[in-house]
Amino acid sequence: MLRGASPGALAKQWGIMIAGGEKEITVLLVDDEAGFVETLARRLGRRGLAVRTALSGPVALEVLQQSQVAVVVLDLKMAGMDGLATLEQIKARHPGLPVILLTGHGSLESLQDIIRLGAYDYLSKPCDLETLLERIQSAAGVG
Repeated sequence: MLRGASPGALAKQWGIMIAGGEKEITVLLVDDEAGFVETLARRLGRRGLAVRTALSGPVALEVLQQSQVAVVVLDLKMAGMDGLATLEQIKARHPGLPVILLTGHGSLESLQDIIRLGAYDYLSKPCDLETLLERIQSAAGVG
């Protein structure tokens, strides 16, 4: 533990809020499909997660500069800055931040890149909400 830093302060730094003995995970959803992001954010919010959203890689990087999050859930195929480029930038700026990639367009080549760039996990769309929740909790070190 860092000198002078309380467990609560460290948890807050990583986007994990502790209230009443329960941990709330802050997750950043990044996808260029607004409807998908809104729906998934609402469903994760109902499950007790604090959710931030971004509709592009550059916006996600801005959110990460301004907000503390515990886990990023990132789409692989996006217009402009794609998921691999966004993952690379996230890992360069926030090396310890776990990133879970979601995609409906996976390939062996992209899977190799995802592993090389240090993603925490990779799920195909559509994915089961319970599976995604388990992976988010695991990535955040909760549960």
